Amino acid sequence: MTGGLAHAQTPAVSAGGAGGSISLGNRGWSASDANRATPANELELSVRAGVASDYIYRGTTLSDRGPAAGAAFEARFGALYAGTTVATVKLPTQPIAEFTMTGGIRPKIAGVDFDLGVTYFAYPGERLSGETNGINYWEAIVRGDRSIGESIRVAAGYAYSPNVSNTGAWSQYAAAGVGYDVPGRLLPQNLGISFSAATGYSWFGNQAPQLGGFSLPAYLNWHAGVTFTHKVFNLDLRYYDTNLSRENCFVFTGDPNAQPGGRANPVTNPDGLVSRWCGATFVAKAWFAFN
Repeated sequence: MTGGLAHAQTPAVSAGGAGGSISLGNRGWSASDANRATPANELELSVRAGVASDYIYRGTTLSDRGPAAGAAFEARFGALYAGTTVATVKLPTQPIAEFTMTGGIRPKIAGVDFDLGVTYFAYPGERLSGETNGINYWEAIVRGDRSIGESIRVAAGYAYSPNVSNTGAWSQYAAAGVGYDVPGRLLPQNLGISFSAATGYSWFGNQAPQLGGFSLPAYLNWHAGVTFTHKVFNLDLRYYDTNLSRENCFVFTGDPNAQPGGRANPVTNPDGLVSRWCGATFVAKAWFAFN
């Protein structure tokens, strides 16, 4: 499965719908897309937990096209924050779950809400071969959000990891999105509806020699959907897709269930294996959020 461990590739700047936020590609149930700085000298805690029909991260599945569950906890004090998440995954190295630990600062400058943070991704219980020492890694991100009028929001972000998924390759990710919140005066009490869409581009350096030494395939991903919020309950309905071919999807993800039948590449995919982990899909995600 040459190059496949990067399936747990860089996150950055929530995978599909934190109510009222623009998803640019964070992990699972991370609250960072929706939370902003609190008043000075005030501690605020947030908890999120839910389920999804598929765990999609930047267009690719982390749950083998099956359902997933996750939870997140975050503490904020002024502009500072720290948090952790846990999510069920089905990856080639078969970890028991995905855990993240993150911290950073969210200042507001010239009307823009910035997020500058660092996240560590851990995958305990992996079944390792001689080609890898696991897929744990860390990443730095910067993100900016700005409101335009009452209902329109725009966001952009960038992420960098020096050793994505412990493959030896650096990774970079840039994304931008737009959102529209239906004005509350047009909706029943306690109901919120927001539409959002975003696109991102990932590119990579060369992997370690034992993983083939070649660079992972660069690709675009995009999504669009609607999020419904009623008090603490959230429901997100979203379409995801990428421009990865099914052959490059295998190269990128290392899908252990990939099948022959594609176009062979003597360097990256000599057997012409194809994967369904990167194609178009529709995802329903529901979660509870408490502050």
